[in-house]
Amino acid sequence: MSISNLFTKEQKTQITDAIKQAEDKTSGEIRVHIESKCKGDVLDRAADIFAQLKMHKTELRNGVLFYLSVGDHKFAIIGDAGINAKTPENFWDSIKEKMLTDFKSGDIAHGLAEGIKMAGEQLKVHFPIQADDINELSDEISFGK
Repeated sequence: MSISNLFTKEQKTQITDAIKQAEDKTSGEIRVHIESKCKGDVLDRAADIFAQLKMHKTELRNGVLFYLSVGDHKFAIIGDAGINAKTPENFWDSIKEKMLTDFKSGDIAHGLAEGIKMAGEQLKVHFPIQADDINELSDEISFGK
């Protein structure tokens, strides 16, 4: 089975809708990337994907990546330099804990959607939506191998 078939059409819509709703409140940019396997450290791999998706190219350096390696049961949330400069070190911890609860119960799509919504709420504090805001990154889920 291809990793892109992990979610139903409805689940994919649930995730992309959560991204759109979160980005309606913040100038932050959110992406989701899913792979079947992660060789090595999950944060290192997430950082590689962050660069491959050119997430560091946003004007305010406020991209956020939700990275999942489903076969290994690993995930990470990483933010760009603009976010890291304005937020505490444990900024993502409560989001990760909520997501992990859903993941353990087998509801990956719901966990992602809820995590994205929570991230949007926190991002709007530091990066409120601007009148001239444009969507700098795709809202679609990207899939690896």
